[in-house]
This record gives sequence, C-alpha cells and structure tokens, in this order.
Amino acid sequence: MSDLIQRLKQRNVEKRSVEVSLDGRVLYLVDDSEAIQKQLQGQDLPLNHGLAYRDNISTDEMTPAYVCYYHDETLGEFPYVGYSASGEFPFTRNSVKEGGFAASVSGKRRGKGSSREASPYAELCAGIHLVFAENIERIYQQNCHNLGLLTCTDMSVLERMIAGETVSLEAFTCGKDPVTTQIIEWGGLFEFNLARIQGKVDLPGPKVAAEPQTITQKIFARHRVIDSSTYEVGGESAVVGDAGFFATDLRFSHEYVTPMAATFFEEKVGKGEPLNDPGSIILFRDHLTFLEQAMTPERKKMGLLNTAEQLKIKQQNFADTYDLTLHGETEHGGSEAICHSKILQDYAEPGHLIIGSDSHTPHSGAVGCVAFGVGTTAIFNSWITRDVYSLVPESVRVEVRGKRPDGVTAKDMMLAILRTPYVTEGHAIGKMVEYCGEAVRDLSIDERATMTNMAAEVGAFSGIVCPDEKTVEFLVAERGMDEGRARELCQGLESDEDAVYCHEIVIDAASLEPLVALPGDPGNGLEISKLDETVRIDIAYGGSCTAGKKEDMDMYALVLKAGLERGERVPEGVEFWIQFGSQEVKEYCREQGYLEIFEKAGAQVIEPSCGACINAGPGISRSPDQVSVSAINRNFPGRSGPGQMYLASPLTVAASALAGEIVAFEG
Repeated sequence: MSDLIQRLKQRNVEKRSVEVSLDGRVLYLVDDSEAIQKQLQGQDLPLNHGLAYRDNISTDEMTPAYVCYYHDETLGEFPYVGYSASGEFPFTRNSVKEGGFAASVSGKRRGKGSSREASPYAELCAGIHLVFAENIERIYQQNCHNLGLLTCTDMSVLERMIAGETVSLEAFTCGKDPVTTQIIEWGGLFEFNLARIQGKVDLPGPKVAAEPQTITQKIFARHRVIDSSTYEVGGESAVVGDAGFFATDLRFSHEYVTPMAATFFEEKVGKGEPLNDPGSIILFRDHLTFLEQAMTPERKKMGLLNTAEQLKIKQQNFADTYDLTLHGETEHGGSEAICHSKILQDYAEPGHLIIGSDSHTPHSGAVGCVAFGVGTTAIFNSWITRDVYSLVPESVRVEVRGKRPDGVTAKDMMLAILRTPYVTEGHAIGKMVEYCGEAVRDLSIDERATMTNMAAEVGAFSGIVCPDEKTVEFLVAERGMDEGRARELCQGLESDEDAVYCHEIVIDAASLEPLVALPGDPGNGLEISKLDETVRIDIAYGGSCTAGKKEDMDMYALVLKAGLERGERVPEGVEFWIQFGSQEVKEYCREQGYLEIFEKAGAQVIEPSCGACINAGPGISRSPDQVSVSAINRNFPGRSGPGQMYLASPLTVAASALAGEIVAFEG
C-alpha cells in the first residue's frame, strides 16, 4: 500500500475557484406538472413564483432503479424521470440535460431514501452543479459534496446569483464542519484525500470530552484516526459534531454500486492498483438476481436487461482481480443473502464501525455497532484509506415504554415513530437514533434489526440498540461464538446514565395497535382500525432485509397455520409472496416445517434477493390500479411498481393475504 501512497503523493491537485456563479438556468421542482413542463420547454419561472415546492423528493424518484443500471455519464440523460407532480411524470430522457439547467431547487427532505450516488451524479452529468432545498438528507448531501456538487439551504444565496452576482464559496461552506468545508473547497472527496495524503489539508485533532458518553460516541472514539500518516487509531471519548476520519471494521457494497466505485477507482487511482486491507471488503450480488422476471418487455427492448447484466460482470471481474469475498448467486436462483441480512448474520460485532453502499446498512446496529450507509465515492475512497469521513452525530433517544400488546410488532413501533412530527418535519435528519425502553429490550435481535434498519426511513444517520444478554445469546447461538468472547465484545457498550441527547421521543407501547403506512411515504402511519374503508389487495409481499429474517418467517407461519386450521387459504386473485433474506433463513424454514405451511396456504416462496423491494423481482405491482400490502421498508411512488402500496408488519401482511383485504391479525 505504501507504493500507492507514494504515487498518489506525486499527483497534482488544486482547490476549486473561491467564487461561484450561476452558469445556466434554474429548475424549480414544484408540485405542478404544467409548471415543470413549461420550464422544460424553455420558460423560466421567477424566484418568487408562488408555487409549492415538492417535499420528500426521494432518490428513487430522481433515478429510479432501472436508471441505476447505468454507472457512467449516461446517467446524465435521466435525472428526475421518476419525479411525480400533480399525479404526472413530466421529466423524460434528456429533458433536463437539454434544458440548460445549472441549479435545482426543492423543499423539505430532499434526497431521502436510497443512498444511491447515481442521483446526484445524474444531476451533475446533466449540467446541474448547484442544489438548493429547505433541508437536505444526510447521505444525499454527503454524496453531493463528495462529487463536487454544491448544496445550500439559504434561498437568499440563490436570489443573489439569479441577480447576476458572483458569490463566495463560503456561501456553500457556511455552517459546515472544518473537514466538510475542505472537501467542498477541494472539489470532492477524492481530491481532498489526495491533498490529505500530500499533507495539504488542515485536519483538526480529535476533541476530548469530559462529559458522559452515548454508546455512539464511545464507538466513534475507539475508531478515530488520530494521525493519518501513522494511522494511529483510538480514543476514550468523542465530542458530538467533531469531524474526522474513522477506521472501518467492514466495508461492503453490492452490484448497484461496486461497478461505479470500481470505475471511479480505475479512472482516478489506476487499474490494478492495490486495495487497502481487501480482507475487510465484502461484495454482494443481491439486488438484481430476479430482474429478468420483473422487467417489462418495453425496457427489455431498450436493452436495459443487458445493461443491468454488465453490473454483475463488472463486479465479478473486480472481485476476481482482487480476490475479494463476493456473496453471489446460487444454483437455486436468487442469491446467497441480502447484504444486510448476511452482514448481521455472519459479520457484525458489537462495537464495530461498518460502512455499506446502501441506506439500510443501519440494520446491523441491532447488535450494538455503528453501521451507516455511504455513497459510491466514499466506498471507493475507503478502498484507498480504509477509513471514512464522518461527523460524530447527535443522538435522539427513542424510548418505547411498557409492554407491547399481542399482535404489535417492531414494524408497528417503527410506523408509530415515523409519523411523529419530529421525524416528518425533518428534524431527525443526520441524527443517530438510539432505541431503548422495556418494549425494545423485550425484542429479539431480528426484531431490533427491523427498527435499526428503518432508521433510514427516519432520515437518521443510523440506528443502534445497546447490546445486552440477548445480544450475547445471539452471538453464541447464531455465530457459535464463545460466550466469554461475546460478553467481552459487549462490555462497556452502553450509554452513560447522564449522556446528552438532542431530543427524546417517547412511545407508549401499551397504547399501540397494528398500523399501516398509507401509500406514498413510510411516515403516513395509521391504525388499521381507523382506515376509512375496506382496502382490497391484489398483492401481499413478505420479504426484504427488513422482513425476511427468521422471526419474520415465524410470524408468516403463525398466521398461515392459524388460517389453515380455520380452513382458509390465500384467495383466488391475490398473490402472496414470501422471500427469504438468506439461504440460512430458507433452511430454517425447512427445518421448522414452514415451507409446507406456506405451500398449503397458497403462498409462493422466493429465493433470497432484494427483489420486489427495489422493483426487481416477483411481487411488484404491474399497473397503477393494483394494491399491495408489503412488509418492506419504503412505499415511495414507483418503489415496487406503479401500484398503490401500504406498508405493514409481517403479521398484518399474512393476515391480509388470507383475507384479501388489509386486516390486523387476531391470534
């Protein structure tokens, strides 16, 4: 690795200009399709246009799954093609690129959802280099910074630029920490890291805190890179808001991201150059293994199936070149496991710091580690340095008090959390969510993973549960770990009694009942008992990283077994799909006799894969009039097909599959 560092020290790298101007048109992302179309046709809106901005624009809308089959500058032809306004989809291929736009403006929670860096990269390749919004999701904004896209939440800056003023770069670094400021000044993360290797950056030393620490602060302290030249790592405390580089224990990516990261690495670093600690790099082929079954004939005619196949080939070649661990397809179809399922099942340990190329990387926080999603540029840079840039995040304490009623699951608890104003208004963006309380302690590791997984839907930095006796039991039973070793890993990993939290959300578990999230957003939670009318369904789907675990299978089987005893099966006209999170989960179902129960009840099982959750497998809707109830984590428009999707717990999904309409399970 030292030879590579020496070569990188010889590279020329310079800071970007300290002055920024608006070199093109402004695209206002408003909730009015006609106004969007007028802009695309060349008519400029005034800054004070009086139209409502679209809030909650997800990366799924910016670059739908099929767009992410491309991993080069072709992405610039596709920004916003999944964006909906007034129930219409005004953007078409090349419409942004041909419009001459340099800035894009929207409302609250811009860039929520998937960590796909394809979204800001598509904007950049289409000519957009300025992003304005009321507030911006963490991963999306960090991806923008890493690519060199400038972001701002101060609309007065835009007003000055529209008036023809050249503004200082400080308008885009204002309020940022010293490291983020320098990443922006150098024009991106790779350029910053070159300057860092060459000793041209001013890296602040770690701040030391005397105050009590959260578990998150303790883990960050242990992983802080003290000296980049000697790679000295460690510390006893961390200060919230302190920025720096942190050593990773695991780095993983999947076939949506590895190819772009590999391309960036080859173009910017050099083909065949060594990776730093390849043994801790894990690759997955888990997202697109069933794509052929889900892709429409029209998209196949566009050559998109072949384009997607190139992702698999590129990742496989990269893995072979560097002898990396790749959990891929199996002879049964599907994959070995969904990445998050496998990382929690086989790799994550209490106290670890893990980065992954997916927003649901927090899944592994269930065992008391800091696991968070990053974009493509952060992944490929970590291949050089083995560390990752981050702030030590503030922590939100989410206490679920009391005992859960029968039939209330971790998913119901999450839907209740997601609808709180603190979350829906975007205040939790970038915060660590620490789940605690009696109801959380009573959960198994699988159910805790549902909650940490869906920290992504909160917009959080990540989610975590302090390890306890159940964590020890999990490590011993699932990993075969020595009990003494398991207890040693968990030791000291709890938040101090007087640790400081920026906010507290309290949920009364006893008051909860089964919920669904109405179509459009996971934050649209509503008690099933309060639905205005009967919701007939066409599709029920149980699976994904969120709901394809062993305990999820226990729930599907419980409901279906009870139904069979009453003489009930999935009715004609309703599809019920159950997808395993890993081959180990499938084997568990075989051992428990669940496969026979599923078959007798009329459910169809699917090999492990992300599948329908990303519109790439059996279980997707095929027309706008179809209605699905799903145990996945997101129901953004178009996420799993063009139909209407309700989110619910595994119990509700299975009960609804038998009833043909959304109902709660009554055991």
